Amino acid sequence: MRPRGLYFEEFEVGKEQISPARTITEADVVMFAGLSGDYTQLHTDEEFARTTPYGKRIAHGMLVLSIATGLAARLGFIEGTALAFRELSWKFSLPVFIGDTVHVKAVCRETKPMARLGGGLVIFDVSVINQDGKTVQRGDWHVLVASKPQ
Repeated sequence: MRPRGLYFEEFEVGKEQISPARTITEADVVMFAGLSGDYTQLHTDEEFARTTPYGKRIAHGMLVLSIATGLAARLGFIEGTALAFRELSWKFSLPVFIGDTVHVKAVCRETKPMARLGGGLVIFDVSVINQDGKTVQRGDWHVLVASKPQ
């Protein structure tokens, strides 16, 4: 049975994928703090956060990155064909507040055959964009993707 995702040979440089959107909730922040052990006041203490330049609590940057991976997964373009998430570089540009809604834009930037590993490397330029159209996080993801079966 063919997997839902694309094989390495099917990726086209310049092809763009846009995810559905998702709102960041209080529960997301609380659960991520518990899971990660990161109870930094900027994320968990409303009174403290009021004294910061942001004026209110912000979501953990790593929470938003994690949500971005889930939004990308919902697109299905590497479902069943991804062999490994190999590398990323990432920039946290703007705060994400509880109640913000984000989506992901992923653009195939480059492909590199890696036959000895059973496929090839696909490099995506990825942006997390908020409800105002502002890029809040961005970077590149390097994913090893399986080749088409012979």
